[in-house]
Amino acid sequence: MGCGGACWRGSGVPGGLRRWLSSAAPAPRICVVGSGPAGFYTAQHILKHHGGAQVDIYEKLPVPFGLVRFGVAPDHPEVKNVTNTFTQTARSERCAYYGNVTVGRDVTVAELQQAYHAVVLSYGAEGNRVLGIPGEKLCGVHSARAFVGWYNGLPENRELKPDLSCETALILGHGNVALDVARILLSPLQLLRKTDITAGSLAALACSKVKRVWLVGRRGPLQVAFTIKELREMINLPGTRPVLSPADFTGLENAIKDAPRPRKRLTELMIKTALEKPGEKTVEVQAAAPREWGLKFQRSPQEMLPSADGTRVRGVRLALTRLEGSGDSARAIPTGDVEELECGLVLSSIGYQSLPLDPAVPFDAQRGVIPNSSGRVEGVPGLYCSGWVKRGPTGVIITTMNDSFDTAQSVLEDLQVGTLDVSTSREGFGAVESILRSRGVRPVSFSDWEKIDAAEVARGKAAGKPREKIVDPQEMLQLIGQ
Repeated sequence: MGCGGACWRGSGVPGGLRRWLSSAAPAPRICVVGSGPAGFYTAQHILKHHGGAQVDIYEKLPVPFGLVRFGVAPDHPEVKNVTNTFTQTARSERCAYYGNVTVGRDVTVAELQQAYHAVVLSYGAEGNRVLGIPGEKLCGVHSARAFVGWYNGLPENRELKPDLSCETALILGHGNVALDVARILLSPLQLLRKTDITAGSLAALACSKVKRVWLVGRRGPLQVAFTIKELREMINLPGTRPVLSPADFTGLENAIKDAPRPRKRLTELMIKTALEKPGEKTVEVQAAAPREWGLKFQRSPQEMLPSADGTRVRGVRLALTRLEGSGDSARAIPTGDVEELECGLVLSSIGYQSLPLDPAVPFDAQRGVIPNSSGRVEGVPGLYCSGWVKRGPTGVIITTMNDSFDTAQSVLEDLQVGTLDVSTSREGFGAVESILRSRGVRPVSFSDWEKIDAAEVARGKAAGKPREKIVDPQEMLQLIGQ
């Protein structure tokens, strides 16, 4: 985006632009689709740096905050504190929230473009990558995304009934989501009871027989995608012991000498856990640990193996791999050898995936993103994107924040130079409201959400937890009198 964006991000708005912003120019009306971090950070930056802009945020669900509510693990409450900032943005007199509106179905992107000067798509990654191997549809095989949605109260996953009656679960993937899922499966109940995990999933986990979780990856220890904080939490999980094979880590000290510091520290922690001789006390504690987890490397899933009656998963056939190249670019090549791992639950954590929203929006199905340059959608003036649908499903909330500020900056620049024509006023929600009414859609306001929020917090207080999430959208709508 050149210096134009980066320079005045940190230094406030130049005087000339500030005068222009406070002049009598018509108020730009901007629409943001999606109320997760990407949507809220985009809105926040535009409102902060343009004194006249009005921003409307549309959300498919009645409730806001996207993956902060439905993705962040229940035992990571500190990560959810960003919702305080988002709430401030939503309460701004120049910002409005319209939940329970599915863009692409209830209102089209073309209709939004008629109603607003600019439309920013920030709707994230609703799908998950599939393995494309036999047996993927067997009972007992789920995406980690659906499992996370289930324990976090995502309405579409509330009916998931993962079979936790087996002793061994297998997670495919070596990212933070894989570790989150393993941690939830093995966490002592007294830890989970104090979180905002849903009542239904807590009841199911209370009856769980799972006591061993293997996390399987195609590549080696130097290519894992999880971060040190998540690994440390897993190593220190009460009542659980790590099972790392020393053979996977011997000789790695030399390989990481010149690695970047985060990779080096992460690998050192794995080496220490795999190789160190535990002291007597540790031996006693670990021997008594009723549960265990481990990392398996250089194994690629070939087939989910069915039970005798052909309905359930009983294991996974894995192809052993060797690595070609080194570092992040190393590729896993099958050696021809295979092995079978027995398990009764398989969770595939190989990545989220954005889906196309509307035929009018260009979409790169190969990469799973909207083709764009600094958030400007290619070939469609006035249309922008931010977050995972812009760059792919990678990174943490801070990555999305910077990415969204970058897109917001593009919008501000296009307003400044006149690429976005605001000389004709646009109706904004006024125009959309009549479209929605004609289609029988009733949006949920931010103050409606605050009623739902208060009810969840009250129910949680009664159960000794931060909130008790309502998982049925109909119940949410009844609560606010819809």
